[in-house]
Amino acid sequence: MDGRVLDWIDDKIATTSDFQELDTLLESVKTQQDLLKQQLADARLEHENGEHEAEEHAISLRKKAHAFQKEQANIDIRLLVVTQSETSDEAAEKFQESMDRLGKLEVAAGYVELLGEVDRLSSECVTQLGKSDEAALEPYRKLQKLTFALQPLHQTAEGAAPHLLDHVNGEAQRLRTTIQQHFSDDLEKTLKKMQWPKATSMVPMALHSEWEKNVNRLLDLQRPDLEALDANMMSKASQDEPPVLLPLEVLVRPLEQRFAYHFSGNRQTNRLDKPEYFLSHAADLIAQYSDFVENAVQPLLSQHFRDSDLAMMPAYMDATCALITAILPMLQRKLASIAQQVTAQPNLLSHLVHEVMAFDTNIQETHGYAPVSPSMTWRGLAYYLLDTLGYSKQWLHVEREFALSRYRAIIDDPKAGELDYDSVAADATKPTKAAIRVNDLLETITDRYKPLVSFSQKLKFLIDIQIAIFDQFHVRLHSSLEAYLTMTSTLARTVHGVSREEQSELQGIKGLDRLCRVFGSAEYLERAMRDWSDDVFFLELWQELQDRANNRDSFSSKLGSLQELQRQTSGAVGNDDGGVQGALFDETAEAYRRLRVRSESIIVETFAYNVREALRPYTRITSWASLSSSTAGGAVSAELDPLLRVLADYFGFLSRALGKVPMRRVTRQLCLGIQTSIWDSVLLRQTFSTAGATQLTADVKAIISAIDQYSDHSLAQRVMVRLMDGVRLLSLPIRGEIPIAQDGADDEAAAWDEADDDDDVKEDEAPKQMGLFEAERLIFMDNESARHALERLGLENLSEADARSVLERRVELASSLY
Repeated sequence: MDGRVLDWIDDKIATTSDFQELDTLLESVKTQQDLLKQQLADARLEHENGEHEAEEHAISLRKKAHAFQKEQANIDIRLLVVTQSETSDEAAEKFQESMDRLGKLEVAAGYVELLGEVDRLSSECVTQLGKSDEAALEPYRKLQKLTFALQPLHQTAEGAAPHLLDHVNGEAQRLRTTIQQHFSDDLEKTLKKMQWPKATSMVPMALHSEWEKNVNRLLDLQRPDLEALDANMMSKASQDEPPVLLPLEVLVRPLEQRFAYHFSGNRQTNRLDKPEYFLSHAADLIAQYSDFVENAVQPLLSQHFRDSDLAMMPAYMDATCALITAILPMLQRKLASIAQQVTAQPNLLSHLVHEVMAFDTNIQETHGYAPVSPSMTWRGLAYYLLDTLGYSKQWLHVEREFALSRYRAIIDDPKAGELDYDSVAADATKPTKAAIRVNDLLETITDRYKPLVSFSQKLKFLIDIQIAIFDQFHVRLHSSLEAYLTMTSTLARTVHGVSREEQSELQGIKGLDRLCRVFGSAEYLERAMRDWSDDVFFLELWQELQDRANNRDSFSSKLGSLQELQRQTSGAVGNDDGGVQGALFDETAEAYRRLRVRSESIIVETFAYNVREALRPYTRITSWASLSSSTAGGAVSAELDPLLRVLADYFGFLSRALGKVPMRRVTRQLCLGIQTSIWDSVLLRQTFSTAGATQLTADVKAIISAIDQYSDHSLAQRVMVRLMDGVRLLSLPIRGEIPIAQDGADDEAAAWDEADDDDDVKEDEAPKQMGLFEAERLIFMDNESARHALERLGLENLSEADARSVLERRVELASSLY
């Protein structure tokens, strides 16, 4: 028995109770068997039908194939007969040649038909011209549409019909010229009736209808061209200036004739050195006739273009803007002519460019001229002259030479290196006259190129002229500082043989003056560059540079390499991190900052060196311990006079040459140096009697007083507070002294305790002056007692170790301490 049958039986009859359902099970099996037999019969029937249909399909295919072969044989026979060929391949080739000739004939017929249509439209237009203007424009519009339709077909066919396209375009252009000339002549007749260009503010009522008709005809003629051009400009985001409207072109013809009369030939008004003559004349024309076009032309423009996409273009919708657009071509022609004549004369070229920029600014500010869009700045005639005509490099070279020559004149001035005490505030650092004039020169340069529209031209001006002059002046200041350091060094004096006269120029106030020239100039120009970086013009220039540097697609090769721009302006150029801030003058300002910091440190070092030399006699005094109240009369020590003279001379000069902030820094450094010298070389090296300590206190106060008369807020007293506390502690009086018992420490302690009790009794009555011995006991007892004693004495700026070192210098305590 099949194993599957056994498995099925085992599954269905697993227990004895399952035999009771055996009949039901057999009935179910029988039903399933009948169903399977029926499915098998259906499948056999479908198989037989499929075989029958397949056989019929095969028979049909064989019949069709036989018919096709028979037909092909007949075609081959007929083809051989028609082409008089021996083989079918030869016959097919000849037949294809015949089809090609037939195709060319069909194309030629189409060409002839098209040419005939073009000729018919042209003839119809010319015939209707003068009879019915609308009838004349209709065939022209059809011809124009045909021209526009042929262009994409020509491109799709890979330039298959250049001569046909050229003929159609030429015929359309010729026809347009004919129509335009006819309409323009009619408008000129109307203008003559109006006595144009006689100043008038509106069209006479008798000519109003004729005026509208002639203007509208020209606008209708030009509109398809304007729409096609506008679509092209929008697709390319072009900044090209829109064309002149035909009615305005007719209006300005008499104005052009008048312009040519005045500004051509040998007339006095036509001068190369006075381009402002013809530019002012053009500005006057715009101002003179703007009222007329606003009254006579503006309503027609609004009516004609308001429902079209051209309504967004100010050159079409704004009558004054359209008038300016019509006048600009004659100025461009004049500029092209005059620029060729002044190229070899730098002064005239520079003057021409700046007059043109002034004209551009005037037109924009007076009339708000923006022909393409109110949001798009007009590039101006300066862009046409410098970029379109290609004079930007020559002009930049001229301006650079002018700026450098003025810079050299500033530097060569004998008084250029002098500090200027009058040009800045009294409490500001005094720069040299050269620094002020250089800054004024660079501000003038900014005003000269600020009106430029071209970003690359403005950046070139900035880098090649302004930053270049900043760099040259920095080199000069740096060289001056290096020369000072070289000539004041011992090795230089030995090797280079610096004369006494040269040494005298580098010492004392003269040497300090030379250092202050470098410091003041560096600080002045560094601050100027920081201020420039916050100026709106330079901020916009910086933002534009950042945008272009971050967008490699708009980063033009005209700007140079990114690394070079970073070196010349700021390392932040091209940095996408929004947290990184930068400015155009970062690198240059940083160079001046380093020069300022270094020159300031040299000023401090030079001052400190002279102070140490002046203090040398004072540090050699050894009679501090032998001074008595009779010999110490309260006057300043004679050995301190050199220092006081140096302080008076140097601070007297620096207080006038330096501003408050750098003066405060220098004073602080000098005070710290003096404090260190007196502390180490006098206070902790000598021993002092009471009179000697009093004398030292008077001397220190004299030094502080000499400095504070030139500083604000008692700076020396606040900086030298450690020294002041030290001499106060050193000069404590002996009064209140409690004798030290010779019998033993217990008696000494008892004596000090008795003194402490007495102090406690009087503590509430009045602050008590601590005596020398009491201070010595507390300070040498332990750190806590020492700190308590120093607090009572108001000497918080001394450490416990400092206080013990100071007290050790009193001769009255020396025997008890050792």
